[in-house]
Amino acid sequence: MTNGKTEDGFVTAKDGASIYYKDWGPRDAQTVMFHHGWPLSADDWDAQMLFFLNHGYRVVAHDRRGHGRSTQTATGNEMNTYADDVLAVVAGLGLKTVFHVGHSTGGGEVARYLGRHGTARAGKAALLGAVPPIMVKTEANPGGLPLEVFDGFRTALAANRAQFFRDIPSGPFYGFNRDGAKVSQGVIDNWWRQGMMGGAKAHYDCIKAFSETDFTEDLKKIDIPTLVMHGDDDQIVPIADSALLSSKLLPKGTLKVYKGFPHGMATTHAETINADLLAFFKA
Repeated sequence: MTNGKTEDGFVTAKDGASIYYKDWGPRDAQTVMFHHGWPLSADDWDAQMLFFLNHGYRVVAHDRRGHGRSTQTATGNEMNTYADDVLAVVAGLGLKTVFHVGHSTGGGEVARYLGRHGTARAGKAALLGAVPPIMVKTEANPGGLPLEVFDGFRTALAANRAQFFRDIPSGPFYGFNRDGAKVSQGVIDNWWRQGMMGGAKAHYDCIKAFSETDFTEDLKKIDIPTLVMHGDDDQIVPIADSALLSSKLLPKGTLKVYKGFPHGMATTHAETINADLLAFFKA
């Protein structure tokens, strides 16, 4: 599937794309691998990476192809290739019994990776505000979001990506559009910085990947303990058509709902999320 060659913080994917990764902590410690959301990068996990590093874990996070410091690919911006890229990182670093943590699109990536490549190298998984089973509305998924919502994303990205990437974090992503919200300009700026590091073509393609991919069969194959974490005020990935369904499809799934938490809760409520992840990992 991949040569998994690693060099200076990059692993080479099967099509030659360079996938950037961070790898911190003792090599013999339990590894936690973090999978970021669209259109961000491994940097979105700073609060978690530092926390778990300080608790003795080895922490790994990569920039999805077309995002962050990885190759701005024109092709391969879909879930099967994303999953193969994860395998390239896991194999390249020689990782075993990995705990996988995925947010939003990254949660879909985790599901497809485990469904496509199996759980032999995995120990546990956590899906935060994740997109599975499937976001878009279909006959089989009547509670999903209309395709027009995602067409709107593509239109806005193509017209003025820089402004679009201001509007999302300023509003629904972190719940900063809610009355009484404590708005952090630094968090907004950091979201924009990460987004603008990536490639417009890859970001455009990824909208289809995160919204139209059906992860139902992947979830059914995940035979390791999986914690599904979701805020009930998630305005990006509504909980009713995601976590509430995914948790029922997972053979060893556990659902934890956070009252009032937004989509970006790993940033806005890092203390709570980190503590719950740590408890799950130690259980």
